[in-house]
Amino acid sequence: MEKVKVRIKVNGSDSDREVEPRLLLVSFLRDELGLTGTHIGCDTSHCGACTVLLDGRNIKSCTLLAVQADEREITTIEGLATAQGKLHPIQEAFWKHHALQCGFCTPGMVLSAVALLAQNPTSDEEKIRHGIAGNLCRCTGYQFIVDAIQDVARQMKDAGT
Repeated sequence: MEKVKVRIKVNGSDSDREVEPRLLLVSFLRDELGLTGTHIGCDTSHCGACTVLLDGRNIKSCTLLAVQADEREITTIEGLATAQGKLHPIQEAFWKHHALQCGFCTPGMVLSAVALLAQNPTSDEEKIRHGIAGNLCRCTGYQFIVDAIQDVARQMKDAGT
């Protein structure tokens, strides 16, 4: 099969590659770029472990082809912390509120929370639960996850963001 050239900005850096047209974005991120924080959980888009941000919106990277992300911007969990290692406020809150157990769902859950609060920084518990509904936690850690996201929403409200 003939390969297709793509240029995808991932975590702020341009990634130019030749890929098979049917290569999934999740496989591009993991296999081509070595960004293994994007997990493969179900291969059916139900679990949300593969969630990344595409132009700031959360998407499940197992449902998108790499060629569909050509000339677009992707943020993975590896791209949230600063170059100096300072965690994103959502990552800090997940740690503070013990919102991670096994950690498998955490990258997708964090990125869904980032997208949710970017769109609606004053999200209440109901909106938060709806906003993360596409991400499954097999360790039943939802309450701590919701607490973490609510904490950041309160911080944003207090800061006037």
